[in-house]
Amino acid sequence: MPEFAWPWVFALLPLPWLVWRILGSVTPGQALRLPHASLSWNVGSQVSTRSAAPWLLAFGWLSLLAAAARPQIVGPPQSHAHSGRAMMLAVDLSGSMETPDMLLGGQQLSRFGAVEAIASDFISRRSGDELGLVLFGTRAFLVTPLTYDLGAVRAQLQSAEVGLPGTETAIGDAIAVAVKRLAALPVQARVLILLTDGVNNSGSISPQDAARAAKAAGVRIYTIGIGANRLVVPGLFGDRVVNPSADLDADMLTYIAHETGGQFYRATDGSQLTDAYRAIDALEPMPQQGREFRLHHELFRLPLALAGTCLLLGLLWPRWKGAGA
Repeated sequence: MPEFAWPWVFALLPLPWLVWRILGSVTPGQALRLPHASLSWNVGSQVSTRSAAPWLLAFGWLSLLAAAARPQIVGPPQSHAHSGRAMMLAVDLSGSMETPDMLLGGQQLSRFGAVEAIASDFISRRSGDELGLVLFGTRAFLVTPLTYDLGAVRAQLQSAEVGLPGTETAIGDAIAVAVKRLAALPVQARVLILLTDGVNNSGSISPQDAARAAKAAGVRIYTIGIGANRLVVPGLFGDRVVNPSADLDADMLTYIAHETGGQFYRATDGSQLTDAYRAIDALEPMPQQGREFRLHHELFRLPLALAGTCLLLGLLWPRWKGAGA
């Protein structure tokens, strides 16, 4: 059923009558003095020709008030349902992320190439979560603030380039940047997924201090150490096997995860990286009702058009009748 958003506007209904009472009406006999007493002012025909004008003006005024009162049809209450969880992704873009030691779908990819493919799919399946993105190398940067626009987060990750924030690894700074954004949220919602292939060798905050700050802020950190354990590289005297992940500080990543109530995952290939994201994806969401809203369909256009038509006809009516007479 239609209803008025501002029904108090109808209190102005008697306004034209009040103006007429205050200013007073001037009769034809008072406005014009005839030179001879025998002459009389014949107003009968004038009243009859103008009889429709007051009605048109009154109806126009009523329609104008109806439009100003904002008639509308209000839909049933609806609400946005979301998980109640906010996740920040912190992805390492240091120079070593270009190492081509990740096998995914039978193809050899760089570490960041595997992260880009798997994390993009992970992001796409996080409907209902708020997501944000931190990229770090020598320095850590908040690239995408927390948002429900998953497409924007995915696009920012796919457009990132290894080495852009520097070739070293500032893990502590990345945690600090993410914790600063998550700290204002409800305690159950604060989750950080940290992915790196190295050891902290840059930044102003140590990973241990950052982990303690995250614990104090109620942020759970899930750490993923990426990089193969074996890589065959050509040498002067033939191929040799090296450990490309020798610099990965797994103990530090394990400490960060356990200190904050999270978990550490080791991903030596694309399959294990997929399993790590699936394990995190399986975290039970905490249902939370969003704010209720009701759709409003405004109906003011019809009474507004009717008011304009009636007021215009009411003003022009005496001239038309006068010309016809």
